[in-house]
Amino acid sequence: MEATAQEVDAAVRAAHSARGALADRAVRSAFLRSAAAGLDAARDGLVETADAETALGPVRLTGELARTGYQLRAFADIVDEGAFLDVVINHPDATATPPIPDLRRYKIPLGVVAVYSASNFPFAFSVAGGDTASALAAGCPVVVKAHPDHPALSELVAKVLRRAAAEHGIPEGVVGLVHGFEAGVELIRHPLVAAAGFTGSVRGGRALFDAAAARPVPIPFHGELGSLNPVLVTQAAAAERAEEIGIGLAGSMTLGAGQFCVKPGLVLVPSGAAGDGLVKALTDAVSNTEAGVLLDHRMRDNFIAGVAERARLTDVDSPVTPGAGGEHTVSAGFLTVPANRLATQGAYDLLLEECFGPVTVVVRYEDEAEATAVLSRLPGNLTATVQLSAEEAAGQGRGAELLAELTPLAGRVLVNGWPTGVAVAPAQHHGGPYPATTSTSTSVGGTAIERWLRPVVYQNAPRALLPAELKDDNPLGLPRRFNGVLER
Repeated sequence: MEATAQEVDAAVRAAHSARGALADRAVRSAFLRSAAAGLDAARDGLVETADAETALGPVRLTGELARTGYQLRAFADIVDEGAFLDVVINHPDATATPPIPDLRRYKIPLGVVAVYSASNFPFAFSVAGGDTASALAAGCPVVVKAHPDHPALSELVAKVLRRAAAEHGIPEGVVGLVHGFEAGVELIRHPLVAAAGFTGSVRGGRALFDAAAARPVPIPFHGELGSLNPVLVTQAAAAERAEEIGIGLAGSMTLGAGQFCVKPGLVLVPSGAAGDGLVKALTDAVSNTEAGVLLDHRMRDNFIAGVAERARLTDVDSPVTPGAGGEHTVSAGFLTVPANRLATQGAYDLLLEECFGPVTVVVRYEDEAEATAVLSRLPGNLTATVQLSAEEAAGQGRGAELLAELTPLAGRVLVNGWPTGVAVAPAQHHGGPYPATTSTSTSVGGTAIERWLRPVVYQNAPRALLPAELKDDNPLGLPRRFNGVLER
């Protein structure tokens, strides 16, 4: 299954040759819809294969496959609308200072996109996932580096996409697929690869990010690397609904055996009776959670070792000890630590790193200053959450102040909710400051398409030479800004 350097080269060149077939937006959107329909038609076989390779269960996988099809159709709608082209036209103005020539701007596809599949979402962040869907929508062919945890599924999904491409006269090479670690390295280095999307570990993502920057011609690398997803529970919120918050936290941190990138991994809970009640509710709920299967034994070993290393730290307690379950499973649990242990750099920095699996760290703080001190030490995250009382949520107290305090930490800030569950919606942002991601873009939602485009301006170009998107009479009916006026 391991692709050779020659096979990687062939896949990239085939994708590069398919660029022209994606130029017509109508063909592109039809292709995306056919791909979604193909996934629907092959659902039973795809889910069965995915479950055999990941043990995520048919219910979870069926839902994820439906999300993947929805995402493809959503990008088809975006392609048809055309607003993503960001058309701006300025007619000449000799009275301006300096004078303005005829300027016409829109966005064009970058070229072949390398997509690195994720382990924990074999559909939604894999061969037909968000990176692939948004790249194809932008007009960019893709070459996907399959994840080793679901190679057979990757092949099946790639075949569905290629069949959909063929239905619309698009070469099957528009979606390439390669397997193997070395193939992933070769892919990021290939001179015809114009950009890359990655979902995975900080270590692996950073290595590819550095390789993308070290190329003779550097390329954009949009990587999602890791996230702690902090939660701050105020004293008033704990006093008002400790049990509700504790149960909600248990459900979020154990969802999918804690293998979601937005799992809440560090939770600031006040000391005292109200916080104790929250911890008790969390203890009861987590204790009743069944052991789960992680995606592979390497992840299972890393989880067990990571939890043990954290639990050995002084003043770290384990009300429910996470660790090995059966031969292939792990049990959920959580650790607690006083906030003052995280005040300065040192061994406790380990608690500020993501531990992939069903575990979270509950940090007990004495006052607002301690909570703020911990938040100030956190790296960038995909999400940050604050649990407020009804009064605080209504604008009384420090609610707005806390929201402002969390905003610099993450790309999505939640109030009185839980971060697991990333809706596919136009306003969604799934990204955040490094190391959550390597860019300011999103990998979920409509604006994910922007990652694979670059703007170009034509100055004083004769009408006969202009692309249809930039002509005054707007033959394609595109949303645009024409001489300063937004037209829809």
